[in-house]
Amino acid sequence: MSKPVTSGLVAYVNARLLDPATGLDAKGALLIQGETIADVGPGLFQGGVPSGIEVVDCQGLCLAPGLVDMRVQVREPGEEHKETLKSAGEAAVAGGVTSMVCLPNTDPIMDEVATVEFVARRARKNGLAKIYPYAAATKKLEGKELSEMGFLKEAGALAFTDGIKAIADAQTMRRALSYAATFDALIVQHPEDPSLAGSGVMNAGERATRMGLSGIPVEAEIIMLERDMRLVAMTGGRYHAAHVSTAEGIDVIRRAKAKGLPVTCDTAPPYFALNELEVHNYRTFAKLSPPLRSEADRQAVIAGLADGTIDAIASDHAPQDEDAKRQTFAAAEFGGIGLETLLAATIGLVQTGALALLPALGLLTCGPADILALPAGRLKMGAAADLVLFDPDRGWQVDPVKFKSKSKNSPFDGRPMQGVVLRTVVDGRTVHRV
Repeated sequence: MSKPVTSGLVAYVNARLLDPATGLDAKGALLIQGETIADVGPGLFQGGVPSGIEVVDCQGLCLAPGLVDMRVQVREPGEEHKETLKSAGEAAVAGGVTSMVCLPNTDPIMDEVATVEFVARRARKNGLAKIYPYAAATKKLEGKELSEMGFLKEAGALAFTDGIKAIADAQTMRRALSYAATFDALIVQHPEDPSLAGSGVMNAGERATRMGLSGIPVEAEIIMLERDMRLVAMTGGRYHAAHVSTAEGIDVIRRAKAKGLPVTCDTAPPYFALNELEVHNYRTFAKLSPPLRSEADRQAVIAGLADGTIDAIASDHAPQDEDAKRQTFAAAEFGGIGLETLLAATIGLVQTGALALLPALGLLTCGPADILALPAGRLKMGAAADLVLFDPDRGWQVDPVKFKSKSKNSPFDGRPMQGVVLRTVVDGRTVHRV
């Protein structure tokens, strides 16, 4: 597919160029010089590629910005038996993800400058996907005392969140939004009222009752979002709701946006591709947080993606070891891996006609990049040469045993998908190739 390097320049030719940020969808070429994109467009190299430039023939397949995954648990430091920065990086590039943002629920928790700097430093050494840290919004993720957001932002934290925990206390959330607003920082919320969720393990309703499992009502998400919208209006702070999963919750965000509030949100593939019926036979790989919802909620998530209410799709990658999932459903840990199925699951929306390919890719690239003010997710001159080459039509079956992720707890285990990542490029270097 390519000729040897002689000049430090690499030309990707005969590509279907896809850049959601500009609406580009055309056959063309892209030139990399070192770590950046030197040129890109439909007319590039029409007269042929000059000698001395390495040539990669894309064979008409899709060349897009590398994916930006804004919700990943890497488990290092503290739970390296579940995932490490290296294994997460390998899984990411296998899935076409070139930038990912990790939650602060590590051990130690990322509520101090030293821990944030440790993750950033270790990630740089891996030379795989770029890893950026969130920092804890409250000390020890306890939801009480605010972290030193100003210092943490200076150390490299992109935004502030209590990760898989909600900032449940209204006064604490008010203070967090007000404090963060003083330096234009973003608060990312896990929108689930813990007093309503209680000890629930799946979506509340008829199916949970039949299975004898305690339920998490949709109101746990809805009420938390309704409260938070009031606090955003009160403080003017920037707010992002993670992995929205309910029809009424999405309506709350839709109304807030219509009022001009500084609110964004994301969802994850399980919430538009799966529903609560996946919990058949007490299948613990389908135990997620928030839980898989009803079919009506799943359809509402798709509608929210289509009308722009939902701004991004994140993998919500939450690796667990075998012992954590090989339990009774009630005792098993929440979470599923998602880095290596993120692109293909999203392409599923294109196959069903819910979204066109370009806007679907926007939810994985410029959408999350814009929310986090990351210089990523675009095909333009001067941008970092972070790319993914993929075949949107090639089929495959999910087999987590073959995944690069250290953990294998995929909610999509055994399902057929379409969309294969053929090459991932980070800062001009090919870091994954099929």
